[in-house]
Amino acid sequence: QVQLVESGGGLVQAGGSLRLSCAASVRTFGSYAMAWFRQAPGKEREFVAHITASGASTTYATSMKGRFTISRDNAKNTVYLEMNTLKAEDTGVYYCALQSNLGRYDYWGQGTQVTVSS
Repeated sequence: QVQLVESGGGLVQAGGSLRLSCAASVRTFGSYAMAWFRQAPGKEREFVAHITASGASTTYATSMKGRFTISRDNAKNTVYLEMNTLKAEDTGVYYCALQSNLGRYDYWGQGTQVTVSS
């Protein structure tokens, strides 16, 4: 059974930084693309960033481009989200997800809360 566990969330002032981690308990972690999503209070879950299985290619939502960086360490079965220049509107629960070979996000973590105070 695949398990994803996020960590690294917390309270930070606007303009600050946080680094989220997502540890995956899955064999052949390096075979799967991964992504981060977030859900702000009262809003639907939205895409944040995606990274291919090898880590060679990344994609970002427009509002995060240039501020957020997704990366992975396949030897540690971990994907990261480095968030800089945080804004109050970045507040929300951040989830990591594993993309199956069918292209669906079949596995999700429990989420980690990020709160940015203005």
